[in-house]
Amino acid sequence: MTTVFQSSTTERVLSAAGALAFGAGIFTVAYFNPVSAGFFPQCPLYQATGFACPGCGLTRGFHALFHGDILGALDYNALIPFYSFFFGYLLLSMIFTVVRGHGLSWKIFKPKLMYGFMVLIFVFAIIRNLPYYPFNLLYP
Repeated sequence: MTTVFQSSTTERVLSAAGALAFGAGIFTVAYFNPVSAGFFPQCPLYQATGFACPGCGLTRGFHALFHGDILGALDYNALIPFYSFFFGYLLLSMIFTVVRGHGLSWKIFKPKLMYGFMVLIFVFAIIRNLPYYPFNLLYP
C-alpha cells in the first residue's frame, strides 16, 4: 500500500498561483499571435548568434497548436509533442495539488528518460542549425 503525501496549505496556495499563472500564459499565447504581437520576447541565443536553440519556435508553435494547426506547430518546433506532454503534466499536477491535496506522481520521469530527453534536445539543437537539406526544414 502506498501512502499519499498531503500538501500543506502553503503548497496548495502556491500551486493555485502557479496554475493561474500558467493559465494566463496559455491564454496570452492562444489569444495573441506571436508573429504580429510585439511584446513576446525573442530568444537571446538567436538574437546573439543567429542559431536556433531547442526551444526556438515554441511560442509560435503553441499558438498554432491552440488554434488546431498541428502541422504548423510541428513546423515551428518538431519537439512540441514532448514539451506539450511535460507542460500539460505539470499543469495537471498543480491543479490536482490544489483540488485533492497531492499532485501527480513524478515517478514516470525516471533519470534514464530525462537523460535521454536531454540528449535528444542537444542533438536537435545541433541538427536544426545545419544548413543542409533536410535538416534546414527543422529551423524555425
